[in-house]
Amino acid sequence: MGICKICKKESNLISSYLELCRDCILKEKKSVEVIREVHSKSREEFKLPEKIPKCKNGLLCGMCGNKCKIGLKEKGFCGLVENKDNKLVRLAGTKEKGLCEWYYDEHVTNCVASWVCPAGTGCGYPKYARKEGPEIGYYNLAVFYGACNFNCLFCQNWHFKENTRKLFPLISAQELAEKVNENVSCICYFGGDPGPQLLHAIETSKIAREKFKNLRICMETNGNLNTSLLKKFAKISFESGGTIKFDLKFKSEALSLAICGISNKQTYKNFKILAKFHKKRKEVPFLHASTLLIPGYVNEEEVKTIAKFIAKQDKSIPYSLLAFYPTFFFSDLPFTSKKLAFNCLKVAKEAGLEKVRIGNFHLLH
Repeated sequence: MGICKICKKESNLISSYLELCRDCILKEKKSVEVIREVHSKSREEFKLPEKIPKCKNGLLCGMCGNKCKIGLKEKGFCGLVENKDNKLVRLAGTKEKGLCEWYYDEHVTNCVASWVCPAGTGCGYPKYARKEGPEIGYYNLAVFYGACNFNCLFCQNWHFKENTRKLFPLISAQELAEKVNENVSCICYFGGDPGPQLLHAIETSKIAREKFKNLRICMETNGNLNTSLLKKFAKISFESGGTIKFDLKFKSEALSLAICGISNKQTYKNFKILAKFHKKRKEVPFLHASTLLIPGYVNEEEVKTIAKFIAKQDKSIPYSLLAFYPTFFFSDLPFTSKKLAFNCLKVAKEAGLEKVRIGNFHLLH
């Protein structure tokens, strides 16, 4: 049970860690200082920079939408780039070393887009899929990157922060690409987030595709990416029959700042760009969106606004509504209710989207 620091409202839909209700985040300027303190505290535990560095005389990283200006002896927000003697040193995320773990995930995987992609449905066969139906017998090379440029208080893969702290394990793009074999039909980069290490993902994909022409390249991301690098990755993914999945966590920037610690402006800018790719390849959906239904913070109105935005780009873009489970700093919030999930499903369809589904159905209460 949480109590909002500003309005004093008490509810099981208020995080006791954040101590702010949705309404006060959206309406009260007083919430800004609370938010700053909460995120600073949450990162201190993992020895990560407390906020995006914006040093006046710092060096611009530019690897993602955060555009860190890193002062002498400081690190970027993601923890993977450092200003040493007024030179940017990339500790990981280069062609030579990526901070990531990998494993073979047997199809059909729990990928958020499996209900519309070649691996799960056989769509695009024979050009993009190995079988006319689900690719049973084949694998996804799942690449879990160990850093992120967001700071989500509800992160469901939060253990990546330990990888960031230790800078381990490291693997070159060449070594990672060699993990692909004839039974691997796709690579999917996730994390954490691929954003801070997109150079590594691009190089890995190029090398792997040189040997296996029918290999699909996919990514799950918060969308806070360097636009130029995203376009390079998107070209590879598009040509391969792959899918890029954006987690549209909130439409409200205030909620994104409060709960993810970062603005979502770059995410929506990049989504619009990728929607143009999506229009050109209808046999296999290229762009996919998802939203985690966090009780108390993501309601029907938030989903409606997100769905309208997606529909404005292209009504055929698939949209998954994902059930939340209590974890990390939001461990005291309840599971997503069936009522909320089905209400959100209804409003998303009413917004004009043609393909909407509820994911993680087994978690609904």
